[in-house]
Formats: sequence, structure tokens, C-alpha cells
Amino acid sequence: MKEQIALERLTGLIAFARAGSLGSYTAAARSLSISPSAVSRSVQRLEQHLGVSLFTRTTRALTLTPEGRDLHERALRLLRDAEDIEQAAKTARAEPAGTLRVAASLPIGVHLIAPALPAFREKHPAVTVDLRLSDQIVDIVEQRIDIAIRIGDLPDSGLLSRKLAPLRLGAYASPGYLAKRGVPSHPDDLQGHDTVTLRYQSTGQFFRWPFRIGGREVEMTPPSGLVADVSDAVMAMLVAGGGIGISASFVAAPYVSRGELVPILTEFAVERNNITVLWPESRRTNPAVRAFLALLQEIF
Repeated sequence: MKEQIALERLTGLIAFARAGSLGSYTAAARSLSISPSAVSRSVQRLEQHLGVSLFTRTTRALTLTPEGRDLHERALRLLRDAEDIEQAAKTARAEPAGTLRVAASLPIGVHLIAPALPAFREKHPAVTVDLRLSDQIVDIVEQRIDIAIRIGDLPDSGLLSRKLAPLRLGAYASPGYLAKRGVPSHPDDLQGHDTVTLRYQSTGQFFRWPFRIGGREVEMTPPSGLVADVSDAVMAMLVAGGGIGISASFVAAPYVSRGELVPILTEFAVERNNITVLWPESRRTNPAVRAFLALLQEIF
């Protein structure tokens, strides 16, 4: 019984909001696709429940009473909220379409996202994906980015976010290099080996190699004779026998499967839960964004 009473009150508030804005029961009935008498009955029941008169009625006009004016703006907010819910439902049912701007770091974009895009386009042909790859942190709002995939700790930006997967970092070398120089059994043994190191494009600093030793994470930067500012260049030098290097497991995976690289020091590898996707609040219900978020869940 309580649910029925609540529904009648809600119906009355919607009828009251429309009638107050349009100035007549007939106009309100037309906008709501119901009869004028139904609007009148709903308003009368609402007045009885509230114990106040909401309108002054004459044969020519419908005017809000002082009490009615106080309540009308609140009723309008309720009506706008109901219309927003309806619009959100329509948007959710709509087919993904339009241009989707996606920003990601070079390794994630090249090794994980780019290979998945043809199948995504086949499934959603009305979506154009503009993939932007850089190690620079872009301003999502300023550059009108719809989705960004980032590695590392993120500041509180007011953006919506979702953790995708942990990032596993480990050491790798080519079989030829290891056959010639031996396999290190501990990170301390790296002092006697050639190494290849990544330098960040954004800061110019060397990547610090993380290892889990004795239950805690330790970082080091071994001296390297080979340095590159793109991860794929680091991998190419490792494959060519340049030494030992650190890589994310998803970057090294195809080289390992082809036998070009071998994971080493695996018991000291580090796992960090910091691959995250971000998107603006304004894109929350966009069908193309929702479809791409589902794709990222599959990839990771």
C-alpha cells in the first residue's frame, strides 16, 4: 500500500511541475500524453496529501499560490532528474559511434591496444579510434581525450578511473648472451654484466630497476653501456645480445614465445597494481566509451 501511495505522490509532483510551468492543465496533459482530468486529479490528490493549495484556479488561468511557488522549483528538479534518467537509458541503448580519442604510453599502445583495434572496429564499425601514443602525461580535458591508459601512481584528478591489471616487471636477456656470459642468480650479480637501460622521454631520467629482495622492494640503476628512450629499442638491443634489461612482461611476452629472450631472476620480479584507465565524468554514458572500456577489460 505504501508503494502505491508513493507512486501517486510522484505522479502528482510531475503533473504539478508541468502545469505550473505551462499555466494550464490542458497544456500539461498534452505534454504528458494524458487527459486534463487525469492531471487535475493528480494535483488535487497531491494538495490533499500536503495540506496546501498549490494553484489559484479561475476559468481563464491557473496561477501558483505562494506555497505553490515555493514548491514548484523543487518539483521541476524532480522532473529534470526523471528526464535525465530517461536520456541516460536511451544513450546506454544507443550504438557506439563517433570518434574516440585514446591516449596511452608507447608500450601499452603498441603491444596491447593496437593489435586489438581491428577486431574492435569490426564489432563497432561506426566508431573511429584515434590512438595517441606518448610517454608524456597528457591533459585529458584540455586535449579532449575520451580514454587514457596510464602506468604508475595517479594524482586525484577528479576523473573516473578503473584499475585494469597489475604490472609485472622482470629481467630478460637473449639465450646467446646468457650462454656467453652466464646466468646471474641474484640482482647483485648484475655488476658483472652488460645492461641495457630505458631513459624516460618525459624527464630524461633512467628507469630504476626494481627487485623484491628479502620481502621488500629494492631499486637500483646499474651502469649501462646501452641506453634508449623507447622500450621497443631496448628490446631490440636485448634480442641482439646487448646484455640484460628490465621489461614489463606484456612487452617481453612475444620475444619470449619466439625464443629470442629468456626471463631471468624471476624470483625477484616485482608486481605493481598500477595499470589504470581514466575517463572524464562527461563521457560516463557515452556508448563508444563504454564499449572501449569493455575491450580493455578483455585485453588486461
